Amino acid sequence: MIRWFAALWRGELPLARAFWDGAILYGVPLNLISTFGFLALSSGDNTVLGLAVNLLPLPYNVVVLVGVWRSARRYEGPPHWAEAAQVAVVIWFAIELLA
Repeated sequence: MIRWFAALWRGELPLARAFWDGAILYGVPLNLISTFGFLALSSGDNTVLGLAVNLLPLPYNVVVLVGVWRSARRYEGPPHWAEAAQVAVVIWFAIELLA
C-alpha cells in the first residue's frame, strides 16, 4: 500500500488507475464516511471533533490531486483524456473539500 501511495504521488501510476482507483474507488467512500462522521458528531458539543473527522481525508485528497495531475502529464494517449482527468480531479478535490 505504501508503494502504491508513493507511485501515486510521483505520478508513476497509469492515469486511469490514478484517477479511477485513487479518486473514485477509494476517495469517494472515504470522503463520504468522513462527511457522515462530521454530521453525526457535529451536533451539540462535538462540533470541533466533527470538524476534525471531516478533515481527516484531506492529506489523502492532496495526494490524489497531485498524483492524478502528474500522471496526466505523463499520459501518452490522446491529450483530451489527460486534460479531462486534470479538470475532473480539481473539481473532485473542491467538492470533497467543501462537503
